[in-house]
Amino acid sequence: MIGTLFNRMTASLTKTRDSLIGGIRRMVSARGTISADALEDIEYALLAADVGTGTTKRLLENITKRIAADRYESIDEFMELFKDEVARVLRSTASSVDEKGKVGIANAPRPYIILVVGVNGSGKTTTIGKLAYRYKSEGLSVLLGAADTFRAGANEQLERWARRAGAEMVRQERGADPGSVAFDAVQSARSRGVDVVLIDTAGRLHTSVNLMEELRKIRRVISKVMPDAPHEVLLVLDAATGQNGLQQARQFSEAAGVTGVVLTKLDGTAKGGIVLAVGHELGIPVRYVGVGEDPEDLQPFVPQTFVDALFAQT
Repeated sequence: MIGTLFNRMTASLTKTRDSLIGGIRRMVSARGTISADALEDIEYALLAADVGTGTTKRLLENITKRIAADRYESIDEFMELFKDEVARVLRSTASSVDEKGKVGIANAPRPYIILVVGVNGSGKTTTIGKLAYRYKSEGLSVLLGAADTFRAGANEQLERWARRAGAEMVRQERGADPGSVAFDAVQSARSRGVDVVLIDTAGRLHTSVNLMEELRKIRRVISKVMPDAPHEVLLVLDAATGQNGLQQARQFSEAAGVTGVVLTKLDGTAKGGIVLAVGHELGIPVRYVGVGEDPEDLQPFVPQTFVDALFAQT
C-alpha cells in the first residue's frame, strides 16, 4: 500500500516538486554557497509555494541554526538538510494514519459520524463519494446524508456516488432543512447498524455569517441524536487556493470545529506547500489528499510518504 501511495504522491507533486524543490536547488547552485542571499531566495520560493509565513520562518530558523553548527559544502548535503526540516514540520502535526496508509476507525463509536464542509467548488461532494468508496472497500457499511439541499443537482450527484460505492443514502426534497436531513441520516444509521455516516453540506463562503451559523445548527442537531457526534469534521480545501485556504480553515474551524482537512486537486497545482501550512499554522491535521479523478485517487495523507515524494529524484 505504501508503495502505491508513494507512486501516486510522486506523480501528483510533479508541479510542486519542479517549482519548489527544483527551484531551490537551482537557486542555491547559482549562488555557489549557502549564503544569506541564498536563504532569501529559499524564503521567496517557500512563500511562492504557499508554505505560509509562519512555517517558512520556522524552516529558515532551523536551517540557519544547523548551517551555523555544521558545514554543508554541497547542494546535495543542503537538500538533505532541507528535506529533514520539512519532515520535522509535518511530523509535528501528523494525521492518524497507520502503517498501511489507512485512517483507522476500528475502535471508534458506531455509527461513526463524519460531517463534511467546505466552500463552493472545492470538490466536497466528490470527496464524500470517494470516502464512501474507500470505507466500503475496507468492509464497512456506509450511509450518505444529503444535507446540501440548496444546490440544484446536489442530491443527484451524491446519489450517483452512493450507487457507485454501494452505499445507502438519506435525502429530502430540495430546499428542505439541512439539519432535518442530518438528523434523519444519523437516526437511520443507528437503526440499521451502519458503520460510517458521511454528511454532505452546502458549499458556502467562509465569510457568510448566516451560512456558518447553519453549520453550527447542523452540529447541534447531530449531537441530539448522538451526544459525542460528529466524531470527525472534515474541511475540504482546493489545494490551489493557497493562503486563502488558511483563512477558510480558520473560519470553518470556528463554526464547525474542524478536526481534519482534505486537500483536493493537489496534482493540478504548484502550490503543494499548503500541506505544511495547514498543519503547522492551524494545528489541523491533513487526513487525505486528492491526486486524481478516480475513486482510488483520494489518498490517506502519510507525512513521510509526502516528503519522500516531494524530494524524489524523477
